[in-house]
Amino acid sequence: MKQYRPRLSKAENDMLQAFRNSSNVGIIGDTHEPFCHPGYRDFCYEVFSRFGVSQIVHIGDEVDNAALSYHEKLVEMPNAESEAEKAQRAMEKWYETFPDVMVCVGNHSALPFRKATTAGIPSRFMKTYEEIWKAPKGWRWELSWEIDGVLYEHGTGSSGISGARNRAAANRQSTVVGHSHSFGGVSYMASRNDIIFGLNVGCGIDVDHMAFSYGKNFPKKPTLGCGVVINEGRTGIFVPMDLGRRNLYKF
Repeated sequence: MKQYRPRLSKAENDMLQAFRNSSNVGIIGDTHEPFCHPGYRDFCYEVFSRFGVSQIVHIGDEVDNAALSYHEKLVEMPNAESEAEKAQRAMEKWYETFPDVMVCVGNHSALPFRKATTAGIPSRFMKTYEEIWKAPKGWRWELSWEIDGVLYEHGTGSSGISGARNRAAANRQSTVVGHSHSFGGVSYMASRNDIIFGLNVGCGIDVDHMAFSYGKNFPKKPTLGCGVVINEGRTGIFVPMDLGRRNLYKF
């Protein structure tokens, strides 16, 4: 039997060990580097430390790739090479803070491959996500991940306040998504057989950056925050980022 520290009771030690050995999962919202909120990375680190997470998922759109977008672009925005260089430097800070992360491929993540398809370039000529962003071995990209029966995916194709809930119902299992920047929260559904949840982890974007000026007149604004799944996949939590008494945007 393992020894426990004398200053703790056995019950306290058992609780501490259970907490440390948990399979709690921390979920980073859409960061859209290099246009992420300057305090978002530290916020995620603090939340994940508080909940003692042992695994981390990035819900996707880790980079914005605005210059590669199919939408109209502001002429003041950086070109593709300049944006990519800035995004690379930003990603390296995430690598340093979180050495092991499972990334869900988002619609912005996939823009280089979508552009290649438009141009008729076969996939054999393309780098992997890991190669594009010079990622360490601990960072891996997949369309989705499953941990403790919970499905993690970006959420492309789902939107609105019920997007995460609808996704969970369609998947018939608890599901965590991002993608819809304006909605962060969790919704539970129970049947006679089980209880599942849909969790939208919000986003971590810098709402004042011109990259998001398209939302200037939108009544719904980005909801900054991150997510945590605890109790071996049974409980989903959305943690909003404190931006002050009011969310004031410059645009």
